[in-house]
Amino acid sequence: MQYYLDGFRGGDPDLADAAPCRREYGPLAPLPDKVDVLIAGCGPAGLCLAAQLSRFPEIDVMIVEPKPGPMEKGQADGVNTRTMEIFQAFGFAEQVKRESYWVNQTAFWTPDPETPGHIRRIGRVQDVADDSSEMPHTLINQARIHELFLDVMHKSPRRIEPDYGWAVQDLVIDATTDDHPVTVTLENTGVNAGTTRTVRANYVVGCDGARSKVRRAIGGELHGDAAHQAWGVMDILANTDFPDVRQKCIVASATAGNILILPREGGYLFRMYVELDKLNPDERVASRNLTSGHMIAAANRIMRPYTIDVKEVVWWSVYEIGHRLTDRFDDVPEAGKQTRDPRVFTAGDACHTHSPKAGQGMNVSMQDSFNLGWKLAHVFQGRAAPSILRSYSAERRTEAKRLIDTDHAWARIMSAPPGESELDGSDMPRRAEAVHREPRVHRRPRGEIRPLGAGGRAHTPGAGAWPRDRPPFPLGPGGPPRRCHAHAARPRRRGRRPLAHLRLRRPRRQLRPGLGDPRSGGLARDRPRVARAEIHPQGRGHRRPHRPAGHLPADLRRPRRRGDARPAAARKGQARPARPREGLLHRPQGRGRHLRDARHRPRARLHGGGPPGPVHRPGPAAGRPPRAVGVLRRHPAPGHVTHPRPRAHEPVS
Repeated sequence: MQYYLDGFRGGDPDLADAAPCRREYGPLAPLPDKVDVLIAGCGPAGLCLAAQLSRFPEIDVMIVEPKPGPMEKGQADGVNTRTMEIFQAFGFAEQVKRESYWVNQTAFWTPDPETPGHIRRIGRVQDVADDSSEMPHTLINQARIHELFLDVMHKSPRRIEPDYGWAVQDLVIDATTDDHPVTVTLENTGVNAGTTRTVRANYVVGCDGARSKVRRAIGGELHGDAAHQAWGVMDILANTDFPDVRQKCIVASATAGNILILPREGGYLFRMYVELDKLNPDERVASRNLTSGHMIAAANRIMRPYTIDVKEVVWWSVYEIGHRLTDRFDDVPEAGKQTRDPRVFTAGDACHTHSPKAGQGMNVSMQDSFNLGWKLAHVFQGRAAPSILRSYSAERRTEAKRLIDTDHAWARIMSAPPGESELDGSDMPRRAEAVHREPRVHRRPRGEIRPLGAGGRAHTPGAGAWPRDRPPFPLGPGGPPRRCHAHAARPRRRGRRPLAHLRLRRPRRQLRPGLGDPRSGGLARDRPRVARAEIHPQGRGHRRPHRPAGHLPADLRRPRRRGDARPAAARKGQARPARPREGLLHRPQGRGRHLRDARHRPRARLHGGGPPGPVHRPGPAAGRPPRAVGVLRRHPAPGHVTHPRPRAHEPVS
């Protein structure tokens, strides 16, 4: 049961109340004539934007996809920490953390100097910096991420579903009106292939890939170059004697090429990016007719002396490395940036393409649409002027340019033969040096506008993205490091909490007025003994500051014990009568830990001084039978006679 504005209601709390003006979906349902936002493409960028806008019932969203149904397997799998924070905003970050593989370290393998034809491990580095995010770097199938976005859309007030079998053919913008100025022509790719429909929209977002027709309609083109290098990727189930197959690895051989190994979620499959043939400047990868068998043979050559026996190839693809960036992220030309608000946008692969080995294509695509989504929502709700949409092109162009430059340098370093890379002369292996120099692509770019109340730390324009003065991570001679790399590599700054001082301690005994205060004559009682991890910012030997009395909720405190609550001045000089034998408290079976711990405390702290020994306290107020309270002692004082403790079945007077 969940409590809402209109009272209690059972069921899934994420399932919103259906909007009365929602659209009907089905094979025979007609397409709408007008929508607020039309999204082209059901990739990660398009689904992220549709799921984000689906939470606003007043925004009519339509998303089209030329394929007949959702993705089932393959393609991207890396989710960086910044994207995990976006998933947290959608509410399924914990689900991704539970289902995915966490990337904590990267192992490096290079040619063995004694046997150049074989490889050896040279060390490992930490994958995510300590001060980056509270979220991990994860690996999960892109199809699963699509399912999570579709689930958010299905539970939204409008119950949004993609319109499969429809593709954007062309669009026209009418600059003379503000009422649905974009006219989009859709072409059917399903049963009624070739038929067209016209839909008018206020805004159109092209997330339809590298061959985007939305980008072509607004006059945008991709500019860049290609590395003329063929690579293959495959998700496989295999037997191998390679020791680091369940860890992210970068393997470089002397002459056979390079491999990137990424474990997949579930514990059985793993992905391999295998370097294949070098292409001619005028040659395309499709002309080589490369198959999964070529990739398996190349992997066995690179991984010598280890072997890999592939049992099943779940998915595979061959691609050519290319780095391209569009010249237009929206329909507004450079001359009209200050006077005209955009109506058509591009996101994801429609405006930037790069190598999949960097693991940033899906992440940057979703970050593109997430940046645009909250701005569109603010415009439709009247919380921001339409001019805020002008910032999208400038912000995402800067991020895409930095991503292309980073991926271009990374691809050159990975594919260069030994001795020909610019990093081969350093003390560290060039691939580890490249990882160290690579900027944090999950950091928010400088000066980017953020929504008010969107969560997370506020970004300060001009803040650095990567501390260049950080010393490199140490690489041990094989095997995992003995200490955490982050703490061994740089001195600890003020306020940092090193893992070495994370200790599981028992909380200190807290005293409450009238019970445990020695001046009040009460007994020292513990708060609930819950083992918890205490982090000492000052390191070992630091004592926690005293917490004020009564800091725990009432339902977690121990019941109050009756005793002499008079101040010490009122009891000064009174003789302490001996406690009778029948006044002892017995310890129940399996309990009494607070009594056992109390007898190790000095008697002066329990009774405020005086000779040691059990004490019979005066009874409580009149009308109640007196109750004797005592403390068990393991080592009695000299000359003191300890009375035997009654058994559990004996009554207590």
